[in-house]
Amino acid sequence: MTRTLPIGALIYFFAALMLSLYFAFAAVQGPSGILRRVQLEAETAELVAERDRLQSEVDRMRNLTRRLSDQYLDLELLDERSRDVLGLVRADELIVR
Repeated sequence: MTRTLPIGALIYFFAALMLSLYFAFAAVQGPSGILRRVQLEAETAELVAERDRLQSEVDRMRNLTRRLSDQYLDLELLDERSRDVLGLVRADELIVR
């Protein structure tokens, strides 16, 4: 004689299976799941790279500002900036375009 499982055991097994599938799906796809974590780590790396790029730009601008300040005047930088911004040239120079 074959023995069949009672209906209560089948319901219990089905409920346990559904809960397991739900938690597995939530662990992968949920708001704090594995895929979201990978996405956040990629965004973090991108933002760190942008922060480092901006910090180097700030450092460069601080250096230029210091070199053009009253306490420390870099005449070569002043000459370069005046030529670039104002379009100045010396009398003995030739302009090639």
